[in-house]
Amino acid sequence: MKKFAILVAGGSGNRMGTEIPKQFLELCGKPLLMHTIQVFFDYDSACEIILVLPEVQQKYWKELCMKHSFLPEHKIASGGETRFHSVKNGLKMIDDEGIIFIHDGVRPLVSQETIRRCFEMAEKSGNAIPVLPVTESLRKLEGNQNITIDRSQYFSVQTPQTFRSEQILKAFDQDFDRAFTDDASVVEKAGFTIFMVEGNPENIKITTPTDLIIAELFLKNQ
Repeated sequence: MKKFAILVAGGSGNRMGTEIPKQFLELCGKPLLMHTIQVFFDYDSACEIILVLPEVQQKYWKELCMKHSFLPEHKIASGGETRFHSVKNGLKMIDDEGIIFIHDGVRPLVSQETIRRCFEMAEKSGNAIPVLPVTESLRKLEGNQNITIDRSQYFSVQTPQTFRSEQILKAFDQDFDRAFTDDASVVEKAGFTIFMVEGNPENIKITTPTDLIIAELFLKNQ
């Protein structure tokens, strides 16, 4: 079955404390975003990769690709007002049926095994999201009080959130709703059951300088 990967990269450098958007920061000698694209290219070189970037960043990205002789082929779509609109712009570039991965551009440490699990579940059941059990204790605010809750009932959600094309395209025909927190919530509102698979712990979303240090250490020790 044909594979597509929509990589959404619309971040800024605010939480990093840098003027350069975080997806362009260097990680082991090349921009973070290149590592993310490479993971999907290595998983399946026939996977059609669509990078969603703000229009004002596209020229700079092309310059970086030339500077680093970055070869994996990919298309570029323009980012929208929200993640929902950015993903929708990426989906417009897909004109065939298949399995669609939707992944954060700043998660370069997703494993091949996680991608494979997502693909196999989505192929069988229509969709898949990678998750990890919550390991920290949790407390919930109720008015002026806080209470402990059963963490075994909760999971942290990663990407790539993965869908059969007919399912995700139908879901994104809906109007935008501020209740959408991720792609799975869009699909769930369209009436589909969401299926979970095991993620990988190192598949962190890089948003702070500490995250960048962790990612660099991990890649150097792979």
